[in-house]
Amino acid sequence: PNKSVSTTLPIAKAPLVGRYIVPLHQSVGGTPRPVVAVGDYVFKGQRIGEADGWVSAAVHAPTSGTVVEIGPHIIPHPSGLPTDCVVIEADGRDIWIERTPFDVTNASPDAVREYLRDMGIVGMGGAVFPSHVKLAVPRGKTIEQLIINGAECEPFITCDDRLMREQAEEVIQGSALFGRLVQAGRVLIGVEDNKPEAVAALKAAQEALGLPVEVITVPTIYPTGGAKELIRVLTGKEVPGSKRSTDFGVQVFNVATVQSAWRAVTYGEPLISRVVTISGAVGESRNWSVPIGMPIADLVALAHPKPETDGVIMGGPMMGFRVSTNAAPVIKATNSLIVHAPGLFPPKPAEQQCIRCGSCATACPQELQPYELYWWSRASKFDKLEKYKLFDCIECGCCDYVCPSHIPLVNYFRF
Repeated sequence: PNKSVSTTLPIAKAPLVGRYIVPLHQSVGGTPRPVVAVGDYVFKGQRIGEADGWVSAAVHAPTSGTVVEIGPHIIPHPSGLPTDCVVIEADGRDIWIERTPFDVTNASPDAVREYLRDMGIVGMGGAVFPSHVKLAVPRGKTIEQLIINGAECEPFITCDDRLMREQAEEVIQGSALFGRLVQAGRVLIGVEDNKPEAVAALKAAQEALGLPVEVITVPTIYPTGGAKELIRVLTGKEVPGSKRSTDFGVQVFNVATVQSAWRAVTYGEPLISRVVTISGAVGESRNWSVPIGMPIADLVALAHPKPETDGVIMGGPMMGFRVSTNAAPVIKATNSLIVHAPGLFPPKPAEQQCIRCGSCATACPQELQPYELYWWSRASKFDKLEKYKLFDCIECGCCDYVCPSHIPLVNYFRF
């Protein structure tokens, strides 16, 4: 798992840097429209991009300073392509906007969802789906189980682990808040059993607060952190690819999502920072609280990278990707940065022919047949791929890992 190396130290706050690059598009859905212009002075937490439609989320200034540019910059994404960003020259004073709590008790459900949209709350587990959309329960549906995902199954990543240890009360309060918003029958926090400190902290916080939240330990089996996998483990329900979890009375949010939403409601703080794990070929592996928009190069420098480093992987070794440039900024989806160096991971042998052993099908948590998908991918038979349920693939990498022919199956499926 390679997790213990980054959990020995508490979360540290990243120091201010001179310039922040804040992408306008940081969630599933529409690209927020800039509401500032070059030359404007902005305060920390000020909205700089407003949501473009319902499936979208606002973005905010991570610190106070002057807008010096609005234009394309490369962001951390497998494509390596640029997108429009607001560049802020920090003034070093870090002056907040005026923050006021939101009266969630007397607000309508629609008003709460609009507030969370305008505060930029999105899924922090990596999917970055706007949270307010998932809080809108479809008409005629009820949420029997609201699942808060603290499994964090990917190797190396420990940002949720440290968050649950250090901010357990906020996680419990945020979980209960979301439970009230969707009128859930039960609120379950699922945590893998390789995080006993986090489980103990959450259970202690739940007992102290007395809120209707259950903390449940689940087996450490990759990829239990996937939403459908965790639903299966906690409820026994299996969600087909053609259905949504709400069709089966279940909804899932990440622990960092509910914590950030609770802070937005309680303190009036928009989502302008997140916890990021820094590990790999560094002198000090730990978790940092990082402002959105901080250049990756500045963040990695805090971990004292080793001289032989040759790149950075965003995410984990199974589902992460190599960042095309360290000048790219930290975004809401950045949960982990693995500083890569030769020898950190074993080199992958040359690809050989598929021998139809079926190991990939045995390992697939979605119960697909990757060897069949592989052949149809190579042949560009997209209709067959759809028939064989390609869109159920979560790109977890299990099939890659067990393939004796060392075929990069997930790359074929992404194609």
